[in-house]
Amino acid sequence: MSLWARVNQLPQHILEQIRFIYGSNFPIEVRHYLAEWIEERLQNASMFINDQENAYEQEAANFLNQLIIELERTAVSLPENNLTIKIRLNESARNFRQLFSHNPSQLYHHLITCLQRERQCVAYPEECATVQDPEVNEVFTAVQQLQIMVRTNENDNRNLLKEYEHLLLEVHEMQKNRAQLETIEHAEMRQHAHNQLVQHQKMVNDRLQLCTGKRLALVDGFRKTILITGEVQTKVLNKYLSQWKINQGFAGNGASTMSASNLDTIQAWCESLAEIIWSTKDQIRLAIKNKSKLHVEQDDVPDLLPQAMVDVTNLLKTLITNTFIIEKQPPQVMKTNTRFAATVRLLVGNTLNIKMVNPQVKVSIISEAQAQQTQQTNKASEQSCGEIMNNIGNLEYNETTKQLSVSFRNMQLKKIKRAEKKGTECVMDEKFALLFQSSFAVGHGDLVFSVWTISLPVVVIVHGNQEPQSWATITWDNAFADINRIPFQVPDKVCWNQLAEALNMKFRASTGRLLTQENMHFLCEKAFKTSLPYPVQNDLTIMWSQFCKEPIPDRSFTFWEWFYAAMKVTREHLRGPWMDGSIIGFIHKSKAEDYLLKCPRGTFLLRFSDSELGGITIAWVNEGNDGQPQILHIQPFTAKDFSTRSLSDRIRDFDDLYYLFPNKPKHEAFDRYTTPVGPPRNKNYIASEVRAVLMPGPNNNPMNSYPNTPSYNIQSPDASRDTPSSGMSMITHNPVYQHRYASAYETCLQADGLLSPFDGSSESMAFTPSHVSGSPLRPLPSVSVNSSSSVASSIPQGTALTVTVPGACISNQQPTDYQHHHLGENITTLGSGTDNRSDGGTQNQQYLSSLTASTAYPSPGSLVQSDSNQQQIKLPPTDFSMTDDPDERIADDLLSNEQPVQNAPCTRMPAGATGFLNLDDLSWFQPN
Repeated sequence: MSLWARVNQLPQHILEQIRFIYGSNFPIEVRHYLAEWIEERLQNASMFINDQENAYEQEAANFLNQLIIELERTAVSLPENNLTIKIRLNESARNFRQLFSHNPSQLYHHLITCLQRERQCVAYPEECATVQDPEVNEVFTAVQQLQIMVRTNENDNRNLLKEYEHLLLEVHEMQKNRAQLETIEHAEMRQHAHNQLVQHQKMVNDRLQLCTGKRLALVDGFRKTILITGEVQTKVLNKYLSQWKINQGFAGNGASTMSASNLDTIQAWCESLAEIIWSTKDQIRLAIKNKSKLHVEQDDVPDLLPQAMVDVTNLLKTLITNTFIIEKQPPQVMKTNTRFAATVRLLVGNTLNIKMVNPQVKVSIISEAQAQQTQQTNKASEQSCGEIMNNIGNLEYNETTKQLSVSFRNMQLKKIKRAEKKGTECVMDEKFALLFQSSFAVGHGDLVFSVWTISLPVVVIVHGNQEPQSWATITWDNAFADINRIPFQVPDKVCWNQLAEALNMKFRASTGRLLTQENMHFLCEKAFKTSLPYPVQNDLTIMWSQFCKEPIPDRSFTFWEWFYAAMKVTREHLRGPWMDGSIIGFIHKSKAEDYLLKCPRGTFLLRFSDSELGGITIAWVNEGNDGQPQILHIQPFTAKDFSTRSLSDRIRDFDDLYYLFPNKPKHEAFDRYTTPVGPPRNKNYIASEVRAVLMPGPNNNPMNSYPNTPSYNIQSPDASRDTPSSGMSMITHNPVYQHRYASAYETCLQADGLLSPFDGSSESMAFTPSHVSGSPLRPLPSVSVNSSSSVASSIPQGTALTVTVPGACISNQQPTDYQHHHLGENITTLGSGTDNRSDGGTQNQQYLSSLTASTAYPSPGSLVQSDSNQQQIKLPPTDFSMTDDPDERIADDLLSNEQPVQNAPCTRMPAGATGFLNLDDLSWFQPN
């Protein structure tokens, strides 16, 4: 059942929450009709990580294009009676193209977030039912109430104006009667007129009192509107918008920023508040104008309108300055001379017609001290501590999204000026910020606002090796920054459980799966460098220095460096198996051994190495010589090893591994991630395959070898030879064919007389004509050379080479004509993954080392019989220089030594441009 189908089985109030989360820009019909398609493509998608920004944006752009195509295809496939839905889907496709083409990651991130919320609601419906903040509904209700109050104030103001006009008419009539009274001479008539004038005066006074009462009621309405507006505005700005800004920091650590009050909702609130404030301001201005125009002031009645005007203007200023926000934060670890982007947005730009002037926005980089000064003075600093290119843009209004924003896409930090360091501070501890500032007029130009906003803290680096410590600074800041802090102060000591949650969120965002409670406890013990009870106490605290400054005992790296390296290698090379739960990773070596000792032979698990940054090792159950279970550990693999051959491929190569702990067959866990064998890229070449090979333990210790399998007799050049001791390590003919990866070919080789059955002794390599009598000769396996040191020589271009094989390999039959192949296809390299593993040994005797071996079979070459004791396979001249790549070194110094390795019964002579390779012991010589 799809996730969307399960969502639709939830209670109605939870469904309403989910529909609210998707917002107005993503119709719920799209989610419904493309449910399976959306879930399939976003199932393993990761949240935005700053150090993956370019790849993330490309992934988002591809998703947007595919979504639009799928929408249009679905609309076409719907039956004609679903005309409304067809129109809706096509309209959505057009809107997505208009809304998100310039910023596809906005839609991509939004959908990932919505799917996460759906999973939460499906897994924990009871908890989700209470997640909805009741104050959200209170804000909506309060806004609606304020809109009613504004309309009421407007009507009252209109009615008051009419009363004033009637009062003026009555006053004018009374003044006219008073003037006529002065002209009446008849006493009786004069008395009658006077009585009428008194009554008229009383009526005017009554109307004046009525107008005064209505004016005071109107002023009171203004004050109530301003008061409630201020309360709602404070809640929107200080709670929801501030929390949205804090969530940006949490999102930098990978936390899910799910909230009912998303930015579009906040903008809707702010726009409504702006309309309320602006209408109230207009009504107050009109009331002051009418009062001044009609001259109906009363000395004993206080004039409260000017103060109301001040209060409403302050509300407007607060709203405008706080709704100038950074919608898309710049990368928090910023490298000089590297392009980066950011987006700022004015949430009330549409309401106040600021869009008509397209205000200019300027960006500068400021230090922590300058950020503090800007906050204290509430004035954007004119100072800067660096130079940013392409740092000026204009706010532009998008008619479709109803947003006033500007996206800086090509900013680049050219220079940075750093402050003097204190104590043990380093450049990766120093925080900067981007300052965005603008200025514009509102209304009729009588109000000019200068707005500014500061980004999340930024660490500036000049080299990639500064990233780990820089991300430590940012991770700590994002996790423990207070809403109303002084930039950019954070506590030096925090609760471990809070830090663990931040690390958990960061690891999940980077790799796709949360850590287990066992993993978290392991990290706690590693950070505190001691054993701790489970669960740990809530009041356990950790210092900043423990987190990323003090090295782990007996190691040269800190806890954070170790954690970051494990996260990085998982994200780049192990994401699939980690998300499947196939990698335990964070577990003590001793505990892993305890688990495995209870399992059958061949059971294995994967854990991150304690000794090597970014290393992951395989521990498995083997059977010792005494028949008892024995736990072996393979030397850790790193990102460099996985660039040659993936973890899943290596696990497939190791025949001694059967079950993933506790009892899952390894093919079920890893086959989906192995590399399929494909056809050769060029049909003129024979395909080759790289495979992982296990090496023997130190000194061929039987405890580290494989019982019931041939031993790995790997030889190195002895001191009596003239080859450099740090140069090539030669693999003899015997172990090359003894290795289990050659086992599939041994039958063929033995039948051809090229290989006799092995008994582990040197005599087993003695071939006799009886082994090959009557057998056809087949292509020889390629020579394999173990390269363990830096070899920089190369085979001269145009060199003709001849490979010599033992004469016993000659068949009584006439040899077949073979095609020629380059030396690089007949002599392949055995690279051991890391450069410093020499002579087939291991750096750490606790581990069993492994190699990656390239296996290739040459096409038939031209067999030339030189004499009765030797058979020559003529190889064509090389037309390329051999590689100097450390992972692909060829046995080229073997061909360029003035005193070549000699182990064959022939005269030792300096190697020239032509010579022979003796496959019996892989020595190089020239014929007499």
